[in-house]
Amino acid sequence: MEFRKLGEIGETFAGLRGKNKEHFKDGNAKYVTYMNIFFNNPATNLQISDLVQVKTNENQNFIKKGDFLVAGSSENLEDSGMISVVCEKPLENIYLNSFCFGFRFYDEFVNLFEPNFLKHYFRSNFFRNQIRKCSFGVTRFNLNKNKFLNLKIPIPPIKVQNEIVRILDSFAKLEAELEARRRQYRFYRDKLLNFDTHTVKWVSLGEICEIVRGGNFQKKDFLSNGFPCIHYGQIYTKYGIFANETISFVSDEVAKKSKKAQTNDIIMAITSENVEDVCKSVAWLGKDEIAVSGHTAIIKHNQNAKFLTYYFHSKIFQNQKRKLAHGIKVIEVTPKDLLNLKIPLPSLKNKSR
Repeated sequence: MEFRKLGEIGETFAGLRGKNKEHFKDGNAKYVTYMNIFFNNPATNLQISDLVQVKTNENQNFIKKGDFLVAGSSENLEDSGMISVVCEKPLENIYLNSFCFGFRFYDEFVNLFEPNFLKHYFRSNFFRNQIRKCSFGVTRFNLNKNKFLNLKIPIPPIKVQNEIVRILDSFAKLEAELEARRRQYRFYRDKLLNFDTHTVKWVSLGEICEIVRGGNFQKKDFLSNGFPCIHYGQIYTKYGIFANETISFVSDEVAKKSKKAQTNDIIMAITSENVEDVCKSVAWLGKDEIAVSGHTAIIKHNQNAKFLTYYFHSKIFQNQKRKLAHGIKVIEVTPKDLLNLKIPLPSLKNKSR
């Protein structure tokens, strides 16, 4: 497989030059912003922002089919250097705004690439990891253009590129369908759990639950078999609403020193890197007790565990939780603060329904 440096097969071009906020209203031409590039995934049909004033004698660069557009600046390293590819021929002149630059292949290399292949390649983990190494900054990350041009990309045969596109496009379609299902699920979950304060009794969590902090084992204590356990980090990625079996184990010696959860207890992660994930929880419905790591709250109760856990994932609860979350790099919710949160207490029949 042949690999070539970007700087050997094409060149960059700049976004709009000499424009200020007065030029970005009541204009005569459309433009793409770096935010359009971030949110354009998959990078097929670019979303276009408002109008800008561009005169015919300004010699500005407009985009063409086959170009790829690079967000040269970002607030975090993860999004640095995000790329969108122009897969269709624009029907009019469309320009790039600031914080962006474009890349255009030299004429002799244009026909070596299928734009739809590049849209997938540039969003792959392999290429994204290379991009991050070209970025620098602290509070804002900028892409070093010289390092960017030294990155190598593969040039597979067009037939191979088209087959890769066919496969990945089919998966992208399935992913879109799954996301639509997720949105539908969240809508009906929140609708079912949005109780009228006049028709359902509301109580504080402390009235129906006891909360115990988890602890003390770490990931390094994991074994292939032994005493079943749940680590707080797994709640974000490995578990859903409830679990009957654990995916990890620790030794009996470690388990003796650890806090335990019994059947029907709810295990809640009270520490996270972001507000969205903090307080994510899983109901333990297995028959045996399990060891629970630190950074968790073990919620002991005599209610319907699935009902409570569904409620802890609802938008209503999430809005309450956000008010309790504190921290900057690490977000935490203190267990004793959870005791004051209000939750609905419908009849047993309605909980089961």
